[in-house]
Amino acid sequence: MEIFPRHLVVPCLSFFLFSHSLPTLSVADDGELIFSDDFERSESQETQDEPGKGWGTNSKSRAKGNKQVDLRDGAMYIYIHSEADHAVSVTQPAVFTDGAVGLRFKLEDAKDSLGLDFADLECKEVHAGHLFVAKVDPKKVVCQDLKTGNMRLDIRETRLAKETLSEEQKEALKGKDKSFPRETSVGEWHDLLVSVAGDELSVEVDGKKVGSLSAPGIAHPTKRLLRLSVPHNAVVDDVKIWRKK
Repeated sequence: MEIFPRHLVVPCLSFFLFSHSLPTLSVADDGELIFSDDFERSESQETQDEPGKGWGTNSKSRAKGNKQVDLRDGAMYIYIHSEADHAVSVTQPAVFTDGAVGLRFKLEDAKDSLGLDFADLECKEVHAGHLFVAKVDPKKVVCQDLKTGNMRLDIRETRLAKETLSEEQKEALKGKDKSFPRETSVGEWHDLLVSVAGDELSVEVDGKKVGSLSAPGIAHPTKRLLRLSVPHNAVVDDVKIWRKK
């Protein structure tokens, strides 16, 4: 089945999560599909992460090499190990200016969340290349500009040192994140749509727009890496990434 969301007819791209009954993702003519993965494959062993198809994980550096990503039932199960000292990060290279990522997701517990974190490791003015993120949990959706907000190096370092932020730093943080109430049931598949166009990040869940954020960090010229950020557990399937032509 071909699905053409009405808002993809205009010149922007979007991130989609589709229900299990609608696994095929489509995009309008202005979008070039640059990556897709349905996770219909097996791993060669069950002791370490082996997501394949260009995916990377932080399990070696953050979870003492323990397995935190498992491919089964045609989906990618992400779960934090008890020895991990950081949220699970599952990465995929994705280079675009304006673009889109689509996937289906399932949260398994009220504490779970899934973040789509976009980064540019060549950007040295922010910690770990963090640019912006869209997060979904059972109660809300959050959009954040990290580049000019929390992950700006001087702001992050000031906070880590437990020092008082300057007035300029406090001002810089204003308007860099928005939270939108949205009930997302656990234990069920959901569709997610996130659009990046200029300085605007927009999010839809199950085909309905939840909210958007306009901020300068979102307009960073080159997004190079997608990180799926999972502090507890999440299941992901049918990932597709588009780049606006």
